[in-house]
Amino acid sequence: MNSFDVIGPCIRLLSPERAHNFTLWCLKHGLAPSQKTMADPILKTKLWGLDFSNPLGLAAGFDKNVDAVEPMLDQGLGFTEVGSITPLAQPGNPKPRVFRLSEDQAVINRMGFNNGGMEVAEKRLAKLRQKKLSGVLGVNLGKNKTTEVALEDYQKGARKLAPYADYMVINVSSPNTPGLRALQGRGELEVLISGVQDVLVSTLGEKAPPLVLKIAPDLTEEDKQDIATVALDLSLDGLTVTNTTIERPESLESGHRAEVGGLSGAPLFEASTEVLRDMYRLTEGRIPLIGVGGVASGRQAYAKIRAGASLVQLYSALVYAGPPLIPQILKELIVLLQQDGFSSVAEAVGADHR
Repeated sequence: MNSFDVIGPCIRLLSPERAHNFTLWCLKHGLAPSQKTMADPILKTKLWGLDFSNPLGLAAGFDKNVDAVEPMLDQGLGFTEVGSITPLAQPGNPKPRVFRLSEDQAVINRMGFNNGGMEVAEKRLAKLRQKKLSGVLGVNLGKNKTTEVALEDYQKGARKLAPYADYMVINVSSPNTPGLRALQGRGELEVLISGVQDVLVSTLGEKAPPLVLKIAPDLTEEDKQDIATVALDLSLDGLTVTNTTIERPESLESGHRAEVGGLSGAPLFEASTEVLRDMYRLTEGRIPLIGVGGVASGRQAYAKIRAGASLVQLYSALVYAGPPLIPQILKELIVLLQQDGFSSVAEAVGADHR
């Protein structure tokens, strides 16, 4: 039995958002024990010139205000992603706005990019960057709810926060900000990506961090083709596949299944992995992919990698299994890679397509 087996059920007696805030507070104040990092060479991977000790990371949404970067990396993750961060602080949508679907090992949220804004984030990131982090740090950008010209917000965020990011993510796929997902259209994406790329180059030149686009799972075949075409044409550095879904599978059992918002966790795994597979095929394996959606085991992380993911993220599974899940996933991943004769994660990327 680990400590989370005792603490976890107690934390889940709190409402989901209170439990989340309490967890962040504990992490921030050093009350969460760290876990031994899995140092097996087979897990090491290199992407965008960055060295990852392992391919498993924390998805955006958990640490919106740069509160727990070091404590989460100390849980054994290879990387973590903060945000989404908007230029101005905003409270997000009315509460309650997070719901556990325990019977389904899932979560529905309609947070709405609640965060302290880029000024707060910059101060914390600057302080962090004075230290040597044990993993890679991604910064995820969003737009404020009331901003009419989305590009302006993403450019502001990129200009302000790029100096502190190992990689940057444009989030146009949250279902909880009105009109955001419309930015995934071909014309809108071309303007948005090229506009942010211009800012990154003018601000940092050759030192500009890689730029990644986070997309939704709820896409038509035409949407996916358009995203792939734009990503290739503009030499985008990566795609994160996928965000939460607005779909509600008939298999859902929880009484919260009809809540409005994005569904994450176990029911998202198959759909998000299918989109990942499609994007790898449509981009001909030329653009690195971060696979996210429903990962709760080493076998599922490995499925994402074989489908085309160079890196894998998780979040919702931690709500139910806690930090001990991280080394468990990595141990299982090592075994699966070895069983199939791979000597590295990179060798296994996209194996299902070969």
